Amino acid sequence: MDFEKLISERYSVRSFQSEHLPKDVIDKILAAGHKAPTGCNYQPQRILVMNTDESISKLKKCTKCHFNTPTAMLVCHNKEESWVRKYDGALSSPVDAVIVTTHMMLAAQNEGVGTCWVMHFDPTAMREAFDIPNNIEPIALLVMGYPSDDAKPLDMHFQSRPIEETVFYEEFNQSFEKEHEDVF
Repeated sequence: MDFEKLISERYSVRSFQSEHLPKDVIDKILAAGHKAPTGCNYQPQRILVMNTDESISKLKKCTKCHFNTPTAMLVCHNKEESWVRKYDGALSSPVDAVIVTTHMMLAAQNEGVGTCWVMHFDPTAMREAFDIPNNIEPIALLVMGYPSDDAKPLDMHFQSRPIEETVFYEEFNQSFEKEHEDVF
C-alpha cells in the first residue's frame, strides 16, 4: 500500500470481527516490529502475543479498553537492556518499544488488520496475569483484529491542531518566542 494512503486511512479500531488473526498475518506484523530501529540496536522490546480465548480472557481482567478484541500484543521493554543517555540517565528502551509498536500498527493496517493503541491498562495486573518479570516493563497494548462491518473512526480522529502549533523551526525570532512563551 502507498505510505500516504496507509497513514491517512489508519484509525483506532474499537469494533472487531470475532476470529483470531492467522499466524502468518501475526508473523508479518511482528516482522515489522523486529525491523524497527532501537537505541544502539539493543532491541530491548519484548512482545507478548495474545491470540487465544484464554489469553484474551486474562487480558480483559487487566483493562476495560479491550474492545472485545480477538488478538492483542502487549509491547514491553527490558530496562536492563536499554541504551542509557549519559547526560541524564534517560533510558531509550521505552522509546524503542513505542517505535516498535508504531511499526507494528502500520504493518497491521497494511494487512487489513485494525488496531487500537491502548495505554489504559493495569501494568501490575498484566504482570500477574502473564507472569511478566520485574525487569520487563509493559508500555503499550495493541488490540487488533479484522474491523467489524460497523467499525469507523471516532469523530475526533479527523481533528488536528494546526501544524504551526506543533512544529517550530530553529530560526525563531524574538516576537515568535514572546508570542509562544507558554510553549517554552
